Amino acid sequence: MKALKTLLAATLVLSVAAACGGTGAASTGGTKTVTVYTADGLADWYKTRFDAFTQKTGIKVQTVEAGSGEVVSRLQKEKSNPQADVVVTLPPFIQKADKDGLLQKYAVPGADHVKGVKGDDYVTVVDNYLCFIANAQAGTPKTFDDLLDPKFKGKLQYSTPGQAGDGTAVLLLLQHLLGKGAALDYLKKLEANNVGPSASTGKLQPKVSKGELLVANGDVQMNAASIANDKSAFSIFFPATKDGKRTTLALPYVMGLGAGAPNADGGKQLMEYLLSTDAQQTISKDAFGLPARDDVKPADANFTSVQKATAGVDVWQPDWAAVLTDLDADVAAYTKAVG
Repeated sequence: MKALKTLLAATLVLSVAAACGGTGAASTGGTKTVTVYTADGLADWYKTRFDAFTQKTGIKVQTVEAGSGEVVSRLQKEKSNPQADVVVTLPPFIQKADKDGLLQKYAVPGADHVKGVKGDDYVTVVDNYLCFIANAQAGTPKTFDDLLDPKFKGKLQYSTPGQAGDGTAVLLLLQHLLGKGAALDYLKKLEANNVGPSASTGKLQPKVSKGELLVANGDVQMNAASIANDKSAFSIFFPATKDGKRTTLALPYVMGLGAGAPNADGGKQLMEYLLSTDAQQTISKDAFGLPARDDVKPADANFTSVQKATAGVDVWQPDWAAVLTDLDADVAAYTKAVG
């Protein structure tokens, strides 16, 4: 999922679902291609859904995966020559893309069944939650204070707020639980254990699995998929505050139609398909995500496991417009606090 790659040329991953093709409205053998700029984490779901979409419509799909912030950064760099048809990233970065005029209005059929994050230019496509992961050597951290234990020095890392969607979520959750000042005080203390900035949340997973790190941040969808598909040796947990209360925040994947999309018609068709009941029904089975639509009720084992993992955890729904308004100042304060 979902963090800013600091060197775009070194880290952007181009993957083509179905067959190779050009960007945007480029054609391959006379077949139009839809280009999706997306935060990482949904590759398993994309593979099956994009194959099905191509079979249904004849339109091929190619994806450019990056971190949540880098998706928007790339859109900004290409504003005078847009390449993306569909954009999928996390809040508050999708709101930033909207504010910067990088999306265009499109009322996706089925959006009325989405109760989560949505606006005139974007709608949630997969629901998800912030979490943490721990290697077995870490024991079982129970609270945020447990993460300050010196035994985690050089063995703990979280993705960078303001750059990574999951990392930004860590800062926001602590602000919600402790207040802004106390959250910065805590993160300043945690810096004694932190390995340092991380441009990618996803890249922390193999490090925790191998024991190079003992604790990292993540999100339920990405981490559960890694445990099941990659046999990653870590567990998901939600640190509690001093009163024993465990809280997470909703951190959905949100999609929008790119402004100036080279293949806007194909992009609209893909967005409609991804939000259809047929596609939504497969999210948990294929990738451990949760459907965005309230009229889709999966019953597969993966859905049940996600429900079990989050049982007893309060879910906070941030006001993402307010988050975006304060984001630059909050990130600047964070950067100053951790040095």
